Amino acid sequence: MSRLVRATALAALALAGAASFAATPAPSASASASAPAGDSLKLIHDRLRSAPVLKGEFEQTRTLKGFRNALVSKGEFVVARGQGVWWHTREPFETTLVVTRTRLFTRNPDGGTGNLMDAQAEPGWTLTLTPRDPGIAKFLARATLAGERDVQSVRLEETRGDTTQIRFSHQVPATALAPDEAARFQ
Repeated sequence: MSRLVRATALAALALAGAASFAATPAPSASASASAPAGDSLKLIHDRLRSAPVLKGEFEQTRTLKGFRNALVSKGEFVVARGQGVWWHTREPFETTLVVTRTRLFTRNPDGGTGNLMDAQAEPGWTLTLTPRDPGIAKFLARATLAGERDVQSVRLEETRGDTTQIRFSHQVPATALAPDEAARFQ
C-alpha cells in the first residue's frame, strides 16, 4: 500500500472515530470544568451517538523529508455510522478511498476498484506502529497489533532488544460499564 494511501486511510479512520464528536458544539469551559466525571462521559457518549452521518471537505498537507514543498490534497468525505468512510480526493489526483468494517479499497475515476484489504478474504490483520516522538523512540522500537475483529495481541519491541507480548482473550463487547466497572475509574 502506498504511503499516501496509507496516510489517507489512517486519516479516514481517525475521522471515523472523531466524526460525531465534532458534529456537536462543545459546552462552555465553565460547564465542562465543573461537570463530574460521570457527566462528562455521558456528554461524550451522547455526542458520539448524535450524528449518524457527517459530511465535509478536507485539505491534507503532507511534509516529506527531502522535499522543499509540502504535498497538498483536497477533497470531500462522508462518514456514516455502520457503513464506514468515503474519502474522495479531487486534487492533485482524483481517487476515492472507501473504508468499511470488512474492506479497504480504492475507486478510480474510470470506476475501476482495487482492494487494499478484504477482511472476508483475509480475516487476520497486523498493524505495526513506529514511534515518531524521539523521547518514546529512545525506548520503544515498534509496537505491533494483530487480530481479526478485535485486537488479539500486542507486541512491544524495545530498543534494547527486550520484548513484551500481550494476548487478549474472552473479549466481550458491551454498550455500557457495569456499576462496579464504572467505580474503578473514580
